[in-house]
Amino acid sequence: MTVPDLLPAAPAALLLAFAALASGVARGFSGFGAALIFVPLAAAAVGPRVAAPLLLVMDFAAIVALLPGGWRMADRKEVGWLTLGVAAGLPAGVALLAGGDPVALRWLVSAVILALLAMVASGWRFSAAPRLRVTLGVGAVAGVLAGVALVPGPPVMAWLLGRHLPPAQLRAIFSLFLAAAGVVTALAYAVAGLFTAALLGPLLVAWPVYGAGVWIGARLFGVVSEAVFRRACYAMIAAAALVSLPVWDGWLR
Repeated sequence: MTVPDLLPAAPAALLLAFAALASGVARGFSGFGAALIFVPLAAAAVGPRVAAPLLLVMDFAAIVALLPGGWRMADRKEVGWLTLGVAAGLPAGVALLAGGDPVALRWLVSAVILALLAMVASGWRFSAAPRLRVTLGVGAVAGVLAGVALVPGPPVMAWLLGRHLPPAQLRAIFSLFLAAAGVVTALAYAVAGLFTAALLGPLLVAWPVYGAGVWIGARLFGVVSEAVFRRACYAMIAAAALVSLPVWDGWLR
């Protein structure tokens, strides 16, 4: 099999490249919204079973880069409990991703993305006391979402913001959590057999564009205000979820 045989068809490749560019810009600027943008659009192009593990592979370097700062400043015990919750919730999400009907999964992913977007954009905060069972529960919800669509972040961020932590500590906990959740999710995806040769062609299309997007986003930092950029991210996430709905397949494929 030659390299051209591995590549997606032209319409799917264009949609995949656009998803990689938009999500890479978001990742490079603020670390926010990459999976929320990429997964629904990429799922429309190459299917949900390829989209989520594909982003995990592309984002590996960023996950590794999050480790040092987070490890120094974060409450590692709390991150450990959150990660244990992720490990508990992951099997259900991965089972849905590996065994679910692809079209039904795309409807589910889009609905989850829109619900998470509404939660984040509304400013809602989860303000329960930081007890062990609550921490594990938040981690388990994040684990299910990580398994289905690689989006463990929003419930954990809402949980941390509700605690009114100092910004530096909040960033450190969240960064270390994303790195730990990424490692656990990668192991679960590997066990489920989601890292297959089907990733190679989409990876060749998306990874260079994603890297360019991260580079662009990093250079936009300080030029565009964070408030303006976050509103743009919200709009891109909503558009990604709506455009990726199966109802549009006749026009997009």
